[in-house]
Amino acid sequence: MPIESRLRAGEPMRLFAVAGEHSGDRLGGKLLAVLRRQLGDQLTVAGVGAEDMLAQGLAPIFPMDDIAVMGITDVAKRLPLLVRRMYETAAAARAFHPHALLIIDSPDFTHPVARRLRKQCPEVPIIDYVSPTVWAWRPGRARAMARYVDHLLALLPFEPAAHARLGGPPCTYVGHPIVERLDWIHGLDAMELSRRLQLTPGRPVLAVLPGSRRGVVRRMLPDFTETIRLLSERPNPPDIIVPTILERREELSEMTKDWQLRPHIVTGEADKFSAFKLARAALAASGTVTLELAAAGTPMVAAYRVGPLAYQLRWLGSAPSMILPNLVLGRNFVPEYLETAVHPEVLADRISELLADTPARAAQMAALAEISGKLAPPSSNPSEAAAAIVLRYLQDGRSAS
Repeated sequence: MPIESRLRAGEPMRLFAVAGEHSGDRLGGKLLAVLRRQLGDQLTVAGVGAEDMLAQGLAPIFPMDDIAVMGITDVAKRLPLLVRRMYETAAAARAFHPHALLIIDSPDFTHPVARRLRKQCPEVPIIDYVSPTVWAWRPGRARAMARYVDHLLALLPFEPAAHARLGGPPCTYVGHPIVERLDWIHGLDAMELSRRLQLTPGRPVLAVLPGSRRGVVRRMLPDFTETIRLLSERPNPPDIIVPTILERREELSEMTKDWQLRPHIVTGEADKFSAFKLARAALAASGTVTLELAAAGTPMVAAYRVGPLAYQLRWLGSAPSMILPNLVLGRNFVPEYLETAVHPEVLADRISELLADTPARAAQMAALAEISGKLAPPSSNPSEAAAAIVLRYLQDGRSAS
């Protein structure tokens, strides 16, 4: 039944949506907000999400934090719960009789759900928002996805070509959500944060971002702590700002209490991006935050540890870099150090180069100026472009492909 007929008959559109972590919840919340504006109370949404998706009316089947884990060790500890939640999610999706299933990132959880629903309800279209990193490791996943994903919504401009090359599902670049926020970011009064934190006039600011997930923070803090100690012994040491999510604030404050350069810990999106604007450089765990830093024009050094076993199994891929800004521009302009290459002395040296007026800083600033143009979506804005594709599948079913 076409969407217009369904709405005239009073039948709501049923979307089952599954996000496995907070970044996916934010993406899902924005997409659902667009659909909510278009469909109003004629849209019914159930599934798995957190604050942003719940604010748009998603009826949760269990708390998203039950499945928001990362890393082989963390997954192993909670494997029985994760498996149970996966089966519960697939069963709940089937019982919901959705007009479409939307899975958002977290492929280790969302893709088994999608595969199970495809077997049990093959008529239900499945849309995947955020591509797995098939261009970096396990490229065979692209062809496997084509069997159960009807359409892939990509955040990065090079991903549709990668999936076409690898035999993946139909893929559309809808744009990265950071482009929706560029005007807001540039309009922030970063000096208000400087005054509130009472930063030292004339002293450079370093943003330190050890990650948002507990496991990542614990893996990165020892290296970052030693890097901060080394910087504290050098001339003109920086003021430190550590943006984090609210639920990590107290824990992170305790973990950094012995830093030689006492950090200012801030929460909230406005303070985070104000910190990026104030920062002369950043030290970041690899991830989406590197693209946020790039959008704010903040030079950075990136480092990441996942543990030796996970590194061997997951991170030895074919991509020339694991840093998103490098991949977007097609050249490695952000220094990156992975696993055994992470050494505090090297991190401190690279950061010192970015804090000073050096050729390394000038080169990275020039590259950062190109990022926004590369990320611009082909039309509309990312959330609207993504929602339009989801709405098409709600309307036409799998024939929308």
